[in-house]
Amino acid sequence: MKAIYHTHGTCSKAIEFEVDDNHTIQSINFVGGCPGNTVGVAQLAKGRKAEDIISLLEDVKCGTKATSCPQQLAIALKEAIRRIDAKETATS
Repeated sequence: MKAIYHTHGTCSKAIEFEVDDNHTIQSINFVGGCPGNTVGVAQLAKGRKAEDIISLLEDVKCGTKATSCPQQLAIALKEAIRRIDAKETATS
């Protein structure tokens, strides 16, 4: 499943990503944000299960902000898993 998640409260504007039906992250591209950090997060997450990345990133904050680019990725991945699982349930 390819998706674009529009971030909230971060320097990045969006996250383009792909998660397969087994919840494995195939690709991630942050639009905007701190290139070193977002590219690093994307490289570390690629090939891993979305659930693992969610558990690692869902509580990460950026300085005094209420959220962060990594936390926004966790939110995006949760939504993607929900959609994938709903699709599978609908076709079963």
